[in-house]
Amino acid sequence: MAAPRRVGRRVAIVAGLRTPFCKSGTAYRDLSALDLGRAVVAELLARTEIDPKSIDALTFGCVVPSLQAPNIAREVALSVNLPKSVEAYSENRACATSIQTFTSAADAIALGRSEVAIAGGAESLSDIPMSVSKPLATALLEASRAKQLPGKLRAFRGVKGKDVLPVAPALKEPTTGLLMGESAEKMAKENGISREAQDAFAHRSHSRAAKAWAEGKFDGEVMHLSVPPRYAETVAADNIVRKDSALAGYAGLKPVFDRRYGTITAGNSSPLTDGASALLLMSEERAKAEGRTPLGYLRSCAYAAVDPGWQLLQAPPFAAPVALDRAGVTLADLDLVDMHEAFAAQVLSNLQAFASQKFAEEKLGRAKPLGEVPDDKLNVNGGSIAIGHPFGATGARMITQTLRELGRRNGNLALLTVCAAGGMGAAVVLERS
Repeated sequence: MAAPRRVGRRVAIVAGLRTPFCKSGTAYRDLSALDLGRAVVAELLARTEIDPKSIDALTFGCVVPSLQAPNIAREVALSVNLPKSVEAYSENRACATSIQTFTSAADAIALGRSEVAIAGGAESLSDIPMSVSKPLATALLEASRAKQLPGKLRAFRGVKGKDVLPVAPALKEPTTGLLMGESAEKMAKENGISREAQDAFAHRSHSRAAKAWAEGKFDGEVMHLSVPPRYAETVAADNIVRKDSALAGYAGLKPVFDRRYGTITAGNSSPLTDGASALLLMSEERAKAEGRTPLGYLRSCAYAAVDPGWQLLQAPPFAAPVALDRAGVTLADLDLVDMHEAFAAQVLSNLQAFASQKFAEEKLGRAKPLGEVPDDKLNVNGGSIAIGHPFGATGARMITQTLRELGRRNGNLALLTVCAAGGMGAAVVLERS
């Protein structure tokens, strides 16, 4: 095994926490991403009993940010009574956002710019910011400049009925005009991923997540959240996981994106989700000085990107071999692999690429493929299809969940991968010792 290519100090993941993940429009329907981010960071600080004055940086992300608080990181830092001097900045790498906030904070620690940092992300797709059309925006601006009522009214003379409708954030890829689900359908067809295989994988995700909840595996990493402002309801668990998942039930669901020939359904896709997650990071030296036992350490990371018009969600197989090379390990050395599940078709396509000799030679320029991922090492406690996918929070959720499972198994190495909009992908290698 080659030595890892580490630059700077070793970075410890001391603790991780998340809110329960809830389907958008349900338990958190009246909460913003800031509300969720504030809740999880405040609870993380309380549980770790860390002196807020020792935090010197906070990196946080939100993929669909609020128009009122676009720099969610700074607002979270101020709202949980961290020192006003704490450096706080927001980042956005689509579905890999809290992988990005994690590696950014880790880079700062490794290079000596930070000692103790919080990284994470939040998303409220129940609170999607709405804008107005360009004609209405222009009219409103002109009206605000007019001195008299007649001038204010004239500003709206060209506004049509359709122009007053609210405009939601675009869900299509700007470069392709395709929804992510349509791109996933394209991948399923090009890679020969059957409906049956997708449904079986979705059933697997729900069954494993339900089992993990039943066995108490998530209890230490998922907080209870009393929902403001009345605090009459307390959410204690994810509300998307199907405790009674039955494979036969998936077959009856209709395709969403290609109603005639498609294979992607609501059942084999990750749902729109609200939630937040956060990590406490330190330099290894600082963790030892404080007598803390880290969950694990960052060994390596890599990012990659592909043409969105090719296979939008196929960047992880490009990032993973680079992360493994930088870690000085191979797929066979790993104890766990955790892949973000945007769609079952995407996970199965990523796994297919991992094992493909043709992909290795033609796409990666490598003599050998990474290899097949053993079923008993892959997403062992379920993934985003079952647990949910708040865009900005998923990466940090995966890090905590994977490191805790490594601890239960007395394992040492894990690979995490995340696909993201724009044809992007991330890969992280974590270690416990």
